[in-house]
Amino acid sequence: MKRLDGEILEDLIDDWPQWGRKDQTPPAPGNWEVWLVLGGRGAGKTRTGAEWVKARVKGNFDQGLKPAGRIALVAPTLAEARHVMVEGKSGLMSVYEYNEPEWRPHYEPSKRLLTWPNGAVAQIFSAEEPDSLRGPQFDLAWCDELAKWKHAEAVFDMLKFSMRLSERPLTLISTTPRPIPLIKRMLADPAVGVTRAATFANAKNLAPSFLRDVVRRYGGTRLGRQELDGEIIADDPDALFKRDWIEAARVRSVPELRRIVVAVDPPAGQGRGSRCGIIAAGLGRDGRCYVLEDKSVARRSPAQWAARVAALYRRREACRVVAEVNQGGAMVEAVLREVDPGIAVRSVYAARGKTARAEPVAALYEQGRVAHVGAFPELEDELCGWTGAAGQSPDRLDALVWAVSDLMLRPKQAEPRVRVI
Repeated sequence: MKRLDGEILEDLIDDWPQWGRKDQTPPAPGNWEVWLVLGGRGAGKTRTGAEWVKARVKGNFDQGLKPAGRIALVAPTLAEARHVMVEGKSGLMSVYEYNEPEWRPHYEPSKRLLTWPNGAVAQIFSAEEPDSLRGPQFDLAWCDELAKWKHAEAVFDMLKFSMRLSERPLTLISTTPRPIPLIKRMLADPAVGVTRAATFANAKNLAPSFLRDVVRRYGGTRLGRQELDGEIIADDPDALFKRDWIEAARVRSVPELRRIVVAVDPPAGQGRGSRCGIIAAGLGRDGRCYVLEDKSVARRSPAQWAARVAALYRRREACRVVAEVNQGGAMVEAVLREVDPGIAVRSVYAARGKTARAEPVAALYEQGRVAHVGAFPELEDELCGWTGAAGQSPDRLDALVWAVSDLMLRPKQAEPRVRVI
């Protein structure tokens, strides 16, 4: 690059398709009418939208389409439209910073208008005013943070009625996702092209301290998975466990514990079968149960999953292993003792159905008496997606239920006497 002359270097710097990530370029040409960009905070969604509008005004990106002439810019509020979409560090005025100043639009805040030298015009709208979209018509739209829109359904409906210019009017939606009905419907619509990006995809452009802090505080939590990973996290309304219960009781550190157990729900049969649920949990001096680790593993032989259980048992200095033996009978205990002869095992039999066993544990979660130490995304997805329907195989949930039941729902054991020297 040092050998390039100034003009070529400026052209290269301004060549967004050369620098943008794959998730920042439009989906392959097809039947999509809406491009849904789902991303975490700081993932580059605003830059994606601004560069797309810039390219469409010049007629780039979409071959065979005329340059965009009438553009709608819709944000949660007028202030956010101005400070993020237009004047922001990655907004429409900033993407002309390095090259082509002659293409920079003229911005008239009082009129909510941007006008390009070729005559293209963009109008700014607030999602707080659905009726403001009655009347105008467009061939291009950029909608930012749709998941925050106060009247998402009404505004988007009005926008769709106004997308009636050109042969193929297109809309880009850039948003950190939330499980609102409109986004759920879009994900199931074949006329919607979807790209996704996590915050960490844009790590080189973000402060390292920001990344360290958000990972430490929110990594793996429901909020973190939504705001950083760009995932849509939704509860099944029929599920026995609720994410709000888990989030409300989540802690970062382990208090003083009276007892620790490792619960195992072995896969059916002795071969390489389904997942083996393995959960470590402890009973605190405060009377609460603390979920410490999820070491569940898929497609392992009995010797392999037993070795994992034994290692967790020793590392956590657990009192016992609680093992469901409905499927394996004496084999489960025998495999565990073969791996570690000194392991303490309590065999449990599932005399009742999964729902009947899980309901008392779910009640403890609702009461705030079970806390997750850190985040366990796969376990929490299984808990909050399990409805008891036939065909569901909640291995992690089963192991958790055995662990919590042993610590919280069995008759209280006398604590061992401790001699203080």
